[in-house]
Amino acid sequence: MLNGSHKSVMSTEPIRFVTIIVVTIVLFFSAASSFATTKGLSQIVTPDLQPEGDLSLSLQIQDKRIANPYQLQAELGLTKWGEVAVFRGFEPDEWIFGTEIGLLTKEPWLVSVGFVNWSPHLEVDPQPFLEVGYYTEHNKFIAGAIHAGYKNEAILGYAYDFNERWRVQFDFQSGSENSSTVGFTCNVTPNFQFNPAIYFSNDDLSRIFGYVVFTYTFHLWGDKSVKTLESSTGLSRK
Repeated sequence: MLNGSHKSVMSTEPIRFVTIIVVTIVLFFSAASSFATTKGLSQIVTPDLQPEGDLSLSLQIQDKRIANPYQLQAELGLTKWGEVAVFRGFEPDEWIFGTEIGLLTKEPWLVSVGFVNWSPHLEVDPQPFLEVGYYTEHNKFIAGAIHAGYKNEAILGYAYDFNERWRVQFDFQSGSENSSTVGFTCNVTPNFQFNPAIYFSNDDLSRIFGYVVFTYTFHLWGDKSVKTLESSTGLSRK
């Protein structure tokens, strides 16, 4: 699925994450027991799709050295095999589009193709990707490739679902401008979740950046009774 962090903005000044950390800690200790869809790795595209009829709205806040520091995302599952996403950045002002098509959607094996990071306003071309996933009840393995600009980059990911509420996750995208990440996802309610993560820059692991995304999902159509533990922050935006 699509995940948001577009790298059209690069800066040497980090965002202060005190507010983010406080909010995360409060949510962590106040969250009630729930059963919900678990979304996302932090950086990379994931091969699972947004469930049909589900609209997820996200607020993403991150260090300027990762991407646009304040960003909204809407991700919609159109069919069982296709989804679209649009991202609205504010520093700078930008609209970015992505889509994903599932070629194989029956677990444990998943295969998907699509593109991310298409920004007509900033004249940024779409970045096509191909990805394979092996998903079991608790372990999720992801591998693939994405064409970004003039080069091909590897994407790797792993997530472990402890239950329907908690997930720990790791991901990596090659290229000096990209990162390795570690983070977790928590479902606070059946429809609301948050995903904080730490980014370690590939060109210098001592350069550490902060990231958090808050997501609320609306079930617009489709069979609500078959919603299961599925991963995503959706199509990755970097």
